[in-house]
Amino acid sequence: MTNIFTIGVYNSTEESYFQKLIDNKIDVFCDIRQRRGVRGSQYKYVNSNYLQSKLAELGIKYIYIKELAPTNEIRQKQKDADKINNETKKLRTSLGQVFVNEYNKQILNNYDLDILVNELNDLDAQNPVFFCVEEKAEACHRSLVSKALSNKLSVNVINL
Repeated sequence: MTNIFTIGVYNSTEESYFQKLIDNKIDVFCDIRQRRGVRGSQYKYVNSNYLQSKLAELGIKYIYIKELAPTNEIRQKQKDADKINNETKKLRTSLGQVFVNEYNKQILNNYDLDILVNELNDLDAQNPVFFCVEEKAEACHRSLVSKALSNKLSVNVINL
């Protein structure tokens, strides 16, 4: 594994979304959302059942790592920061420092990355991607997960 990828869904189409996975030879899809669905029909292609079916068609393995999802409490802290900054989740460009601190303290510092590394190795992952909904990785916890993993493995992070 020389790269770790991240991907969001906002501002994509079904075709462009899956094409990014194909173009980058993604072989393991790591879903780290708290809930595996998106409201409304615009992004229905990332709702769990459809997504897993489509990934299987493409020969991409799927894993769900709920332990890396932010808690409701942490998400609320980001919502509060968004409100203060007059931003919405869909337009946010970076995470608030309170979110980063709480996510690191409550989630990443208590998660054994070796378990994830072993699982990725067991799946023979060459090009894994970490997924959550925000368009920009810097506005999502997947940036924190991928950075921690890239530091551990000395690999690059590529945001799709």
